[in-house]
Amino acid sequence: MKKLVTALLLIMSCALAQAQTYPSRPITLIVPFPPGGSTDTAARIMGERMRTTLGQSVVIENVGGAGGSIGVGRVARAAPDGYTFDIGQWDTHVGSIIYKLDYDLEKDFEPIALVSNNPQLMVAKKDLPANTLGELVAWMKDNPGKINFVNQNAAANVTGVLFENLTKQKVQFIPYRGAGPAMTDLVSGTVDLLVVQGAVALPQIRAGKIKALANLSATRSASMPDIPTADESGVAGLYMSGWFGFWAPKGTPKEIIAKLNAATTEALADPAIQKRFSELGLDVAPPAQQTPEGLAAFQKAEIEKWWPIIKAAGIGTQAQ
Repeated sequence: MKKLVTALLLIMSCALAQAQTYPSRPITLIVPFPPGGSTDTAARIMGERMRTTLGQSVVIENVGGAGGSIGVGRVARAAPDGYTFDIGQWDTHVGSIIYKLDYDLEKDFEPIALVSNNPQLMVAKKDLPANTLGELVAWMKDNPGKINFVNQNAAANVTGVLFENLTKQKVQFIPYRGAGPAMTDLVSGTVDLLVVQGAVALPQIRAGKIKALANLSATRSASMPDIPTADESGVAGLYMSGWFGFWAPKGTPKEIIAKLNAATTEALADPAIQKRFSELGLDVAPPAQQTPEGLAAFQKAEIEKWWPIIKAAGIGTQAQ
């Protein structure tokens, strides 16, 4: 018994010493999508600012594939030492139950902070013969089977199915590995419709290269007030959540989580970061949700809302 107590004390003292000296080398922030998407953009903005607080570089590593589940899986299996964490979102920490996961979304991660709320936009190629969702549905009725819909992640998949259910119209789903490549093809006119966060879409909308059909939030966004909601645009009830949060591997010491959280909240309080987020169509998360407990409660609420919908629709291999 004495040996067991001694061993436990040694482990605790080592963990405490590690937390006190953390970080002593660069930290890896896993982006579970290819470069060029909104997740990648937000990660690079946050990582650069967090370096000031942490005193170490935050190195971005893009690990795309399977709707982000490959990159998130790497974090689930990483050492819980604070040197690997991920920027997750609805797709990776709620909607990815549509894939065969070798980790548990609710048990294998330590929440750090909710970073932002990100209105999802349904955007279309420039020459699509519709400027609103209502006009799109009318055109689809007259031209059945002629609209394709990018399926680059779980959110897009669920939104596409919900769109079909609400409108009684079918779309042709086209799989993509990430929003960046999908946006490139939307601009070129190769694909018709894309559901994506404003950070990716707004520059192209402002340049007149694509058009916004609707904001899929229940209310208009402060960062893009001119874009109508789906309710206003002709398909009532077409909603999709969007947000970013930080997670570390399960078992990461609380002291290290606290340091990562402090770096996150300090970055989000910076007026320069807030300005960049607004320009990208990202709304900084409320302070109450910028805590580990706040993110945990937020994710739990999202899971309770969306998992029954995903399972009822029979989407994916685990939604049975």
